[in-house]
Amino acid sequence: MNAEILCVGTELLLGDTVNTNAAFLAKELAVLGIGCYYQTVVGDNPGRLKSCIELAFSRADIVITTGGLGPTYDDLTKETVAEHFGLPMELNEESLVKIQNFFCRIGREMTHNNEKQALMPRGAVVFENGCGTAPGLAVEENGKTAILLPGPPREMRLMFETGVRPYLLKKSDRILKSRAIHLFGIGEAKMEDMLHDKIKDMQNPTVAPYAKEGEAMLRVTASAKNEEEADKLITPVVDELCGILSEYVYGIDVESLQNALVLALLEKNMTVATAESCTGGILSARITDIPGASKVFGYGCCVYANDAKVKLLGVAPDTLKAYGAVSKETALEMARGARHLSGADIGISTTGVAGPDGGTKEKPVGLVWVGISCEKGDAAYELRLSRGYSGDRGIIRNIAASNALCYAIKTLKTL
Repeated sequence: MNAEILCVGTELLLGDTVNTNAAFLAKELAVLGIGCYYQTVVGDNPGRLKSCIELAFSRADIVITTGGLGPTYDDLTKETVAEHFGLPMELNEESLVKIQNFFCRIGREMTHNNEKQALMPRGAVVFENGCGTAPGLAVEENGKTAILLPGPPREMRLMFETGVRPYLLKKSDRILKSRAIHLFGIGEAKMEDMLHDKIKDMQNPTVAPYAKEGEAMLRVTASAKNEEEADKLITPVVDELCGILSEYVYGIDVESLQNALVLALLEKNMTVATAESCTGGILSARITDIPGASKVFGYGCCVYANDAKVKLLGVAPDTLKAYGAVSKETALEMARGARHLSGADIGISTTGVAGPDGGTKEKPVGLVWVGISCEKGDAAYELRLSRGYSGDRGIIRNIAASNALCYAIKTLKTL
């Protein structure tokens, strides 16, 4: 059984709205063991929508649409699907009452065109909208299934959780389960080269490499009748891959470096503080993006100017005079200063030349020092992050923050 995702909305084609619905649905279908081989986006045009629906059903058992269920004249997804199946539209009284109650609750008058949202193809299974007015629905005819969901992501996700997932679970006798091995400091090409002979012929589970800025990931996916069986297939493969790539692995199913750091700090009941120059607050922002960060992070200093390094962190003026702001010595004193100022278990610092100007032969653009201070001792790490392009500044700053997070994670493992 396979599915196609069809997202309806001219705003998606114009780039005014980012299509997060397709990504969400693709992941959910994979978990349910339903293959998804195509994704389509079409504008609010009846002719093109009709063509896309016909094409989707020519190659998929299930077509899941988002959008086009609203009250306006150009919301035509239901009508077009009904026409495809040769079904008349009928008023669903229960849906109409719920829409009327919604407007009563919010104290607004319901206009006549809102009744359009209660019209359904005959025989449709209706999914309640828990945070909006447009109900969803499913239609089954001749071995084909259409599932229609609202476009707003919050409405679509809740409807999928409460209505669509239970509906689809009845259609699949297998699940797909994945685990993600997150790596830092290794490129996708090197990772694949190290594992090529190991993973090229694997069928179940499969191993797929991915890359993003400064990081890499391996997704191990198994098809099985249930989660217990899937775990038995996945666990030994994950263990083996982590053994091969141990120096690069920073976590499993942790989503990001900052997530891994916060989880590790919570587990050890420890805290961290930051002192940032070239990253200008990026490191602190990434840590505090994670729920629960307030339990492990209390202090972050953005010390761009040398005076701030001296006054806030206690960096010695003689150190700055002798070695400069971008140096091992300054990075170490910044990290120590952050730890002592905050009373944290670990202090992290970043200082460097992000560019595009300010580089010298001795200290070129892309040179960054990361300092780490903890009770067991201090360490500094030199990074060369420039790729030689004029637009490297943002990349240098972000990858410097990623390296700082990674060194903090490695330090935690020794404590």
